[in-house]
Amino acid sequence: IVIADTGSRDNTKEIAKSFTDKVFDFAWEDDFSAARNFSFSKATGDYVMWLDADDVIEESELKGFLARKAALETERPDTVMCRYNTAFNEDGSPAFTYYRERILRRTPDLNWEGIVHECIAPRGKIVYADCAISHKKTRAGDPRRNLEIYQKAISRGHTCSAREKYYYGRELYYNRLYREAACVLEDALLDPALWKVNAAEACELLGDCYLYLRKTEKALAAVFRAFSYGVPRAETLCAAGNIFKLKRDYESACYWYSLAAETPAARTDGFSRPEYRDFVPALELSVCCYHLGLYEDAKRFHEQAKALRPNHPSVRANERFFS
Repeated sequence: IVIADTGSRDNTKEIAKSFTDKVFDFAWEDDFSAARNFSFSKATGDYVMWLDADDVIEESELKGFLARKAALETERPDTVMCRYNTAFNEDGSPAFTYYRERILRRTPDLNWEGIVHECIAPRGKIVYADCAISHKKTRAGDPRRNLEIYQKAISRGHTCSAREKYYYGRELYYNRLYREAACVLEDALLDPALWKVNAAEACELLGDCYLYLRKTEKALAAVFRAFSYGVPRAETLCAAGNIFKLKRDYESACYWYSLAAETPAARTDGFSRPEYRDFVPALELSVCCYHLGLYEDAKRFHEQAKALRPNHPSVRANERFFS
C-alpha cells in the first residue's frame, strides 16, 4: 500500500503507517495528476490499483475485486475498467455511476493527465469488471475548489485540452456561472479532440445553461445536438422532455420521456444515472399525463415511480396529491 499525503493536519499519517511503511509527503500544488503520478512512482508491483481517501470497497464488492485480482495472472490486461459509484439515492442505491480505469499495468509511460478530473486514457487490452468502488464523502467539500484550480492555471497561461474544457465548463455550471459555462462548453464542442461521450454530455449541460439563461430554443437545439454523437442517452431524452414540459407541450414531453424509459442500460462509457431510464420518466409522465387530462395514466405512472423510490420527496408529495 502506497499513501501519498498531500497535507493532512490530523493523525492520518500515523493511522496509515499502521498498515504500511510506504507513507510519503507530497506538497499540494493544485494539480491532481501531479499527486497521482507521484504516488504511482512509488509503486513496485506489476499492476497498480488507485483509490481516493474517501473511496470505499463495500463488503459486498470485496469478493469481486479478489476474483479480478486473481484473473490478472491469466488475462494480463493493460487496463481494468471498474464501476465508480459517486452519488446515492435515499435508500443507498447508486444514483450516479460510471466506469473508470481502476487497475492498470505498471509501465514507464503510465501517466495521469489533467490538473482536475485527472485520468489515464484506457489503453491496450481493456477489460470491464462489474465490481464497484463507492466514493463516499463524510462532509461537503469546497464547491469552488476545482473551479479555482482551473482559473488559477488559466491565468498562468495553461492551455486547456478538449477534455479539460469540458470539465472546466462543468465546474462553471456547478457554480451557477451559466453564461461563462455556455461559452466554455461551446468551445469544447468545437474541438475535434473531445471524446464523443463527453461531447454528448456537454450538450446536455449546455441545454441546461441556456434554460437558466431563458433561451429555450437554444436549449432545445443544444440537446438535439447530442444525437449527432451516437445512440441517444436516457439523460438526453429526459432533457428534451424537460424542455417541452417547460413549454407546456405535454404531448411532446410524453414522447421523449417514453423513449427514455425504453433506453437499454447496457453502456460502459460516460456517466450513467440509472434513474433516467425508469424513475424520472415515470415521475414526469405522471405530471404530463395529468396536465393532458389522462388521470388514470397519471396515477399509473405515479404508482410506477412509487414502486421504485417510495421515499423520494416528489413521490410523497404526489401520493398526498392523488389521495
